[in-house]
Amino acid sequence: MNKITSKADLDAAFEAAKGKLALRLVSQGAIDSKKKDILCCGGTGCHASASQTLMANLRDEIKAAGLEADVKVVQTGCFGFCAQGPIVKVMPDNVFYVQVTPEDAKEIVQKHIVGHEVVERLLYVEPTLKAKIDDYAKMPFYAKQQRIALRNCGLIDAESIEDYIANEGYQGLAKALTQMTPAEVVQEVLNSGICGRGGAGFPTGLKWKIAAGVQADEKYIVCNADEGDPGAFMDRSIMEGDPSSVIEAMAIGAYAIGAQNGLVYIRAEYPLAVNRLQLAIDQAREVGLLGKNILGTGFNFDIEIKLGAGAFVCGEETALIHSMEGQRGEPTTKPPFPANIGGGYWGCSTNVNNVETYASIPVILTKGAKWYSQIGNWKTEVDEKGNWVKTVSGNSGTKVFALAGQINNVGLVEVPMGTTLREIIYDIGGGISGGHEFKAVQTGGPSGGCITAQDLDTPIDYGALMRIGSMMGSGGMIVLSDKDCMPAMAKFYLGFTKDESCGKCTPCRIGTRRMLEMLDKICDGNGTEEMLVELEDLANTIKDTALCGLGQTAPNPILSTLRYFRDEYVAHVRDKKCPAGTCTKLYTLTITDKCKGCTKCARNCPVNAIEGTVKQRHVIDAKKCIKCGACISACPFKAIVKE
Repeated sequence: MNKITSKADLDAAFEAAKGKLALRLVSQGAIDSKKKDILCCGGTGCHASASQTLMANLRDEIKAAGLEADVKVVQTGCFGFCAQGPIVKVMPDNVFYVQVTPEDAKEIVQKHIVGHEVVERLLYVEPTLKAKIDDYAKMPFYAKQQRIALRNCGLIDAESIEDYIANEGYQGLAKALTQMTPAEVVQEVLNSGICGRGGAGFPTGLKWKIAAGVQADEKYIVCNADEGDPGAFMDRSIMEGDPSSVIEAMAIGAYAIGAQNGLVYIRAEYPLAVNRLQLAIDQAREVGLLGKNILGTGFNFDIEIKLGAGAFVCGEETALIHSMEGQRGEPTTKPPFPANIGGGYWGCSTNVNNVETYASIPVILTKGAKWYSQIGNWKTEVDEKGNWVKTVSGNSGTKVFALAGQINNVGLVEVPMGTTLREIIYDIGGGISGGHEFKAVQTGGPSGGCITAQDLDTPIDYGALMRIGSMMGSGGMIVLSDKDCMPAMAKFYLGFTKDESCGKCTPCRIGTRRMLEMLDKICDGNGTEEMLVELEDLANTIKDTALCGLGQTAPNPILSTLRYFRDEYVAHVRDKKCPAGTCTKLYTLTITDKCKGCTKCARNCPVNAIEGTVKQRHVIDAKKCIKCGACISACPFKAIVKE
């Protein structure tokens, strides 16, 4: 691609490149069309399932068929439907294949590409209707989604700046630099209503306005890519599938606040995201969209990557800044805030937003704040010029969630604010897996709380979730069923936050450890009813006295499960029973009279704890049994129960 030194050059690059996406932007084409794009998921999850080998096989088969001039295999970012990966989507046919293996490449090419016939066995089967669906737009998983932050994931080659430009990439930056003042950019973001998607929900435009108002020679703009919630992979997927959107947004933000340097703080455990982000930065520099005199406007801006060691506490912006400086990742009290002189990177005024927040900024600039603000359930007060004054209720735009747990459709979903939990879990998520009953949904990861069936019709926004005792967080959403133990779930999250505590303040360093000790005793059957009172009191104390958000929110899983599932805690301490049958010290395995003496349980027991003869009821030696569950899985008669 030629050097881009002006808005006219960018427009010319767009016109030259947009033809690359023509096949991929067709909503439904003829299956017998000659030219095709075969889109393959290239995210980390699908890489782990041999998608790279699959792509290599597809290219080999296309070459063998002599179709290289007409058929192109494109590695995209994550499609979001992770439970069904690896995914292959054939365009313009709009045919969506799931759970594709490298061995399926030949059939896809021979049957679909050459023979113009859909490979039925690779189509998605909707679990409720038991029907095969070939058009992904008709899948319930996608029907209620509105992809803004994820707009390019699954569409473009994340390693090609040309693909990004072909889908109107860098047009938002061009508009900001050539048609708007920094103050107008800030106001546009304010008017859009977008809030920080990292968890706090602070208005992004207001954050930019504060930083822009600081008079300083040196300012920094930072991308927080230190995504650490268990089960969360929203930011990683954006960086793997659309890294250029983050770069463009950071440049827009830098122009708005008066910064010339940007930093992306990303955990080293994300090698694919790091590599693609660095490639996107290098390509932007090469064509002139990073560096000196961008688009001939006199604006200078560049970005560097800072690798983090994976500390959860570094998701807090002051701890993140200290880590980038080479110090221990520990938070500090505010003020000064990072935007203030003395509070940011090397003491300079610094603006920090997370990946998902940045990913939406270019669209807000190109389509306008009014367009974005009408998505969601946002209600606001405006002045006589129509500018944002304050938020009355709700939030604008969309939110990305990592949907996991006891759910049929595990994956990444993006929905408008105001969508209910019920719609996400049942309409998009396909309901509870394994025929189990819904119990709760944990939002906000280890910092959030559980939400029960009585609140499933709650519209999702920052305020609504806080009012029912949970929080948005960065977007983790773990669905729990009747097979999940709530004290054990609280113990899992607390174990995580205890390990991730930086140790700076006593309430978090010692308090989380004491709470975990109590939960260990409760789950082992050694707890008391008095201990439940002590646990709740300590949780409230830590919530009120810890230094940063990690410690302040660490007790949330305990407090919410005590609030909604105290009966389970009482069963653990009074009856010495785990109602869900997951706490191993609170149940024994027994073989019932359903046993036919097939010996499968005994043959699969790793510790030889099962005795019995053929065609006779077997017996488990409780002293030898390690409760691994191998016998339950092996028994064809469901004769083994937990008591």
